[in-house]
Amino acid sequence: MSLIGFARVSTSQQDLSIQLDALKEAGCEVIFHGKQSGASDENEAKLAEMINYVRRGDLILVTKLDRLGRSLKSVLATIDSLHEKGATIKSMDGVIDTSNKSPFGKAMLNLIATFAQLERDLIVSRTQEGREAAIKAGKRVGRLKTIALCDRKRIQQQLLTGNSSVSSLATFYKVSRTTIRRIKNERL
Repeated sequence: MSLIGFARVSTSQQDLSIQLDALKEAGCEVIFHGKQSGASDENEAKLAEMINYVRRGDLILVTKLDRLGRSLKSVLATIDSLHEKGATIKSMDGVIDTSNKSPFGKAMLNLIATFAQLERDLIVSRTQEGREAAIKAGKRVGRLKTIALCDRKRIQQQLLTGNSSVSSLATFYKVSRTTIRRIKNERL
């Protein structure tokens, strides 16, 4: 039996180290982790890699149940995949321990996952409400522009005249080519 950790954060701005430190301190021999959106390919690949790695009798440790996925469906699918391989899951916050295979234990797992989904849905809803209120109040929402308006106009002009390429402008302004393409199509 191995103790295997899995950690995930939802955005690239969040800090993964807190989860990793907790899993190391708990004695995890191997820790799989993903950073970025739960829908990202990287997280899916890391989760699949962990599922492929586990063996019968292994214990998967997560700091919280929602680290296994962003939706109730994905969390339950992950748990089912791990159970099929003979592994169990335990959360460090004490919410879940799937080694209890009784009908009550299974019902408890589904109930907990339902509340985890509810919590996520409420957060999304509140965030959207806050965003809509900010827009109504005339506040700017979203990421700040990395390139000033005058430079954006200059970029459009250089692309229009063919004096510069998307790649050279991206290198010069230290942004992605996608950003330059977006500026090219903006109405300024």
